[in-house]
Amino acid sequence: MDAPQLQMHIAMYPWLAMGHITTYLHLANKLAKRRHRISFFIPKRTKAKVEHYNLYPHLITFIPITIPHVDGLPPQAETTFDVPLSLATLFMTAMDRTKKDIEPLLHELKPNVVFFDFALWIPSLARSLGIKSLQYITVNVMSVAFIESMKKQCQQNNLVEDDEMNLMNSPPAGFPDSSIKLHAHEVRGLASFMKLEVGGVSFMDHVCTGANLSDAVGFRGCREIEGQYAEFLESFYWKPLLLSGPGLPDPPNSTLEQKWAQWLARFNPGSVIYCAFGSECRMVQDQFKELLLGLELTGFPFLAALKAPIGFESVEEAMPEGFKERVHGRGIVHGGWVQQTLILDHPSIGCFITHCGASSLLEALVNKCQLVMLPNVLDQIFNARMMSSSFKAGVEVEKGEEDGLFTKESVCKAVKTVMDDESEVGRQVRENHLKLRNILSSKDLENTYNDSFCHKLQELLGG
Repeated sequence: MDAPQLQMHIAMYPWLAMGHITTYLHLANKLAKRRHRISFFIPKRTKAKVEHYNLYPHLITFIPITIPHVDGLPPQAETTFDVPLSLATLFMTAMDRTKKDIEPLLHELKPNVVFFDFALWIPSLARSLGIKSLQYITVNVMSVAFIESMKKQCQQNNLVEDDEMNLMNSPPAGFPDSSIKLHAHEVRGLASFMKLEVGGVSFMDHVCTGANLSDAVGFRGCREIEGQYAEFLESFYWKPLLLSGPGLPDPPNSTLEQKWAQWLARFNPGSVIYCAFGSECRMVQDQFKELLLGLELTGFPFLAALKAPIGFESVEEAMPEGFKERVHGRGIVHGGWVQQTLILDHPSIGCFITHCGASSLLEALVNKCQLVMLPNVLDQIFNARMMSSSFKAGVEVEKGEEDGLFTKESVCKAVKTVMDDESEVGRQVRENHLKLRNILSSKDLENTYNDSFCHKLQELLGG
């Protein structure tokens, strides 16, 4: 790889959620690999949780910051991981209050450019210091394109709330993918999210305003998969839109824990269901039970790595009565962390039930396991809809149109559909998954995008 003409110094300040922080840090590693320096603003105690992701400590420097206390947040809370979803918006207030600390740091560090996602005050602050700003958005291009275009259409037509809700049931005018539609419960959830306010500014406007004020906008993704959405979104921004590449996980430098390797080795290739919903998702107990009973109903062996449901300290105390005894020997529900990348790569895994977080989805797409999607919030819903409706590379678990609830039968049905390679749908999702896997695995795709991302950043800086 040729050395870049300009060694950039990049500051990063991601939203205070572990998924955003780790996504930014993975990007930092890609940039540091190309000899660029990174100053990474991170809450003091959270630093220890992510230091192991830093592959280039001589180039990536963590800058610890103190998160101001906000009434309603528990003491010591630093990220959304520390609180229930209902309190997440309070971190926006906390983040806004860090401006007085970030300003002298940027003045002292003098980076060429600062990356941010939700801190809408970054662009004007950076500009006053002669620093460029790039809003690097961690959710997929399609979800932002859908919401931006829908929001614009509502404003242009002066729609009242009921009309706005109706509009969200189908793609906005001109949106490039007619297959993407939302269910009634998803529309209500999205509408509620868009109305959330922090300091008089809606949560969504923190993203939209940041895009309007920044010098450029960036996404994790590639045009081979999300090109139509990127082109559509570019027409809204009228500024550079940079894609950093799919963000493929780095090859693991460890081996699967012996207890999991030995357990998985007991089963036939492609026969085990793996189920996991990321580091922050906590279900209500009724849905937690339905999920476990659905896994039992499939008859397949399974490994479920799940957080204890809301109101419970452990997964064991929330299990259905008699469940543990009935699935003994073929099913495990684990409440702790597991090596997901290595598990998905194991030949015994045939199906992955995922919440469709961007990183989990990508890890699944580069492996051979089939996708069953059970999204929880916002961008996860768009990720799932893109895979199931647009690419037809997986199957979503059916939910109630109005209440958004799933049943053990719907979990079982989705799993059996993708595991049956004789059915038409089963064959279709396998073929389409393979097409996406081949795109993502194509030689030098990631490196080409990473290099192009750096080159366009240098152009933005005038280098």
